[in-house]
Amino acid sequence: MKKTVEFIQSMKQNGQKITMLTAYDYPTARILNDVEVDMILVGDSLGMVVLGYEDTRSITMADMLHHTRIVARGNTECLLIADLPYRSYETPEQAVENARLLRDAGADAVKLEGNKPEIVKAIIDDGIPLMGHVGLLPQTADRFRVYGRKRTEAKQIAADAGALEDAGCFATVVESVPDALGIKITNSLRIPTIGIGAGAGCDGQVLVIHDLLGLFDRFTPTFVKQYANLRKEIMRAVTHYKLEVQQGLFPDEDHSYH
Repeated sequence: MKKTVEFIQSMKQNGQKITMLTAYDYPTARILNDVEVDMILVGDSLGMVVLGYEDTRSITMADMLHHTRIVARGNTECLLIADLPYRSYETPEQAVENARLLRDAGADAVKLEGNKPEIVKAIIDDGIPLMGHVGLLPQTADRFRVYGRKRTEAKQIAADAGALEDAGCFATVVESVPDALGIKITNSLRIPTIGIGAGAGCDGQVLVIHDLLGLFDRFTPTFVKQYANLRKEIMRAVTHYKLEVQQGLFPDEDHSYH
């Protein structure tokens, strides 16, 4: 049975850790579905790890809709969340329109960055579940760094997380903050926190799948644990194929029709 927003929220109440990973294509969605990861995020990180952009700001709604549809075809078990891309939620009307498009493409919920009360209220009032995002906000940050080390900044991030809960968000991502702030926010909220570089005290964790698998080599954030190095393995396989073709070893008798 497909996981719901209510199920994800019950995991916090029951003290169960929540798992979330990104996916942008059908094969990856099938794998995460079969492993029964709790949530799949079609993230705007798509722009950097799949489409080759320098940041997440170049992603369009057309890109997000295309990849959300693809992932939705491969998912029957996980709660599917799609990012609202940069400048797609400038007004309440625009936010609702684009959230509806993502929902119609197969997303169970959408996510946006920052504390935007009118935008948040409009989406939730339209009946679309919404996940918040505080701390580092990649769509608008001038640079990637740890946020909340200064007391005033930490206070603002915690206040934003509380405001998102009060506005009706069912969960919130907490990105690139000190462990102590991740714990403080998690303990202050009734809704689940999903950490990415926010320490083990959050209710769940999310990583970009290409970082986890070692497929993205432009940079590796400190908080990323690489569980495999598939780039190295793929390079080995492709190099082996290239040599066998050049040497006339492939295709051989076992890989030819007779």
